[in-house]
Amino acid sequence: MEQNKTDEIISLGDKEEKSVQEDLLVGIVKGRLSASEDARYFDEQRWLKAYRNYRGVYGNDMAFTDTEKSRVFVKITKTKVLAAYGQLIDVLFSSGKFPIGIDHTPVPDGVAEYAHINKKTNEEQPQEETSPYGFSGDGKDLPAGATYDDILGGLQTKYSGEVDFTEGPSPDLKSMPQIEPAKESAENMKKLILDQLEENNATKEIRHTLFEMALLGTGVLKGPFTFEKDLHRWTKDPETGASAYTPSKKMCPMVEAVSCWDLYPDPEATKIEDCNYVIERHKMTASQVRNLVDRPFFRHEEIIKVLEEGPNYTPKGFEHRLQDRENETEFDKDRYEVLEYWGKIDKKLAEDSGLELDEIDSELDELQVNIWVCGQQIIRLVLNPFTPTRLPYLVTPYELNPYQFFGVGIPENMEDAQQVMNGHARMAIDNLALAGNLVFDVDETMLVPGQDLKVFPGKIFRRQSGQPGASIHGLKFPNTAQENLQMFDKFRQLADESTGIPSYSHGQTGVQSTTRTAAGMSMLFGAAALNIKTVIKNVDDYLLRPLGQSLFQWNMQFNADIPEIVGDLEVSAKGTQSLMMKEVRSQRLMTLLQVGANPTIAPFIKYHAVLREIAKTLDLDPDQLINDPEKAAIYSEIIGAVNGNQQSQGNGQQPPMGAGGNVPAGANPNDLTGTGGGNIGVGGVPQPRENGFASQTVSPQDPITRQ
Repeated sequence: MEQNKTDEIISLGDKEEKSVQEDLLVGIVKGRLSASEDARYFDEQRWLKAYRNYRGVYGNDMAFTDTEKSRVFVKITKTKVLAAYGQLIDVLFSSGKFPIGIDHTPVPDGVAEYAHINKKTNEEQPQEETSPYGFSGDGKDLPAGATYDDILGGLQTKYSGEVDFTEGPSPDLKSMPQIEPAKESAENMKKLILDQLEENNATKEIRHTLFEMALLGTGVLKGPFTFEKDLHRWTKDPETGASAYTPSKKMCPMVEAVSCWDLYPDPEATKIEDCNYVIERHKMTASQVRNLVDRPFFRHEEIIKVLEEGPNYTPKGFEHRLQDRENETEFDKDRYEVLEYWGKIDKKLAEDSGLELDEIDSELDELQVNIWVCGQQIIRLVLNPFTPTRLPYLVTPYELNPYQFFGVGIPENMEDAQQVMNGHARMAIDNLALAGNLVFDVDETMLVPGQDLKVFPGKIFRRQSGQPGASIHGLKFPNTAQENLQMFDKFRQLADESTGIPSYSHGQTGVQSTTRTAAGMSMLFGAAALNIKTVIKNVDDYLLRPLGQSLFQWNMQFNADIPEIVGDLEVSAKGTQSLMMKEVRSQRLMTLLQVGANPTIAPFIKYHAVLREIAKTLDLDPDQLINDPEKAAIYSEIIGAVNGNQQSQGNGQQPPMGAGGNVPAGANPNDLTGTGGGNIGVGGVPQPRENGFASQTVSPQDPITRQ
């Protein structure tokens, strides 16, 4: 009995100790939030100015004089931001394909560079002695214990029972087809990642990130995270024929956009890789907090306590300014503030707060953890699940500021120009209002005292002396609006130079005489593309490539059982490749074809690839319009034969017959190239291949041309 009481006392003591540690952990998270909030105060002020200039709203710091009547705000900033955003979207997504590529390394590590299919059966194959270091022939030593699947990147398992693979290049391409396992794994991984991005509508989230990047100078994308996607399926009973709804779930990676206003990074860091921690601030409804119970590793009891304690959200000062609210106490009364912390925490503190550790993690002094805090409750505490460990945020600057975490956007670059344009526009409008009306000079000594001096049609003034018209005289002020508009145009050009987005790129005409021709417009757009090249490069380096690498790591961690995607692969971003204007790119491709007319250079050009790229620049589908090299060889043969017949008919002569009278003299009766014989043609018709044209005679038994 006493032992039970002792155990109960010890248990209560443990709970109290745990509660104290949790309170300490909550205090650390909120303290770091406060430090980040203080550090980014000036960034918030920059963002507020940028947002006001985008909306066309004057701030409280703008003081108008009593003589100023106009309050016009010329929204040039909004035009520039939308133009930059449109250029980014056009460059990255106009092709309809996500600008991420997966390529195999030039010298794959642990994966055979070449393999060929051996059509012989296993019984006919000589048994090669197995090396303890893997398989010989690739010129590299592999780690002990390497399997055939390791070398072939899982292809052996994929085609098990169908074909036999042999490492190394094929000795005979016709009889033993050759493959590149790393290349095939790269294509499979690329297709998988693009499907995953399409499934969770990543393009929409990235568009939001790009817009805030152009507006505020920084775009933030979060993920990828694992989520369960509901698959809606119906099955039919084979006996009754009735349809039944049989939903299923599928584990997929998900990404989402995060606003700069909700991200609080380590104040000492200048980039996400240097952050010891990052905090994301959520504003949730009671229903959203309640739904956290269904998510893995969230603490149910603590969430119930949060709901019992009630809403705790306190709006920040910038939120009211963003939402144009004057009353700061009327809104957000039924919301909850939830803090999502990613970063380092003392190991003992985390362990005392209920974090379960394995043997490896227990040896560390600090741990990378994920903590969710609402009020005074820790509703989630887990180790960072990513391998390798990383912070799940991709921060992309529009214009990189090497000394600060957040970048510089378009409104900040043209802030001065926007203010001057607003000033001259207001002066021009006030002057037009003054110059368009008469100002009256009145001599009251000539008028009967006590009269109303307001002027309107039909007004009668009673004069007591003086000449008619001398008591009231109308004055007209000069019109100076033209000078103001000239200064307006000067600073609009300054805005073009400050942002790198010329006015003609978003629809303004009559900028230069070169715009009268298509070639001139192409030159101007090409020059404008150079100004945004750095921005696209930032998107490649800070967003697309890290996103592709994160998805690659996610698949290797959670989809490693798919052998077709295993290999020595690298991720590349394709945004910069799309930057070249289509007109310029098409012109350069045509120039390449002209250069290829030189017989010396022609063998080095991949004509099939060039034709496909030309079709892409014309917004055409190359798969539907361009034949592959095998089919092209067949059509080349047919065209050659038709041209030979037409040439004979055009001359009005019959080719000389041979001794048999059936074929032209000197011709081979088995020749199907269409070149004829005698003096008409010599040799074979050039046959298109992947790497150009090969001048070889087509044989009826040629497997390439007879498919």
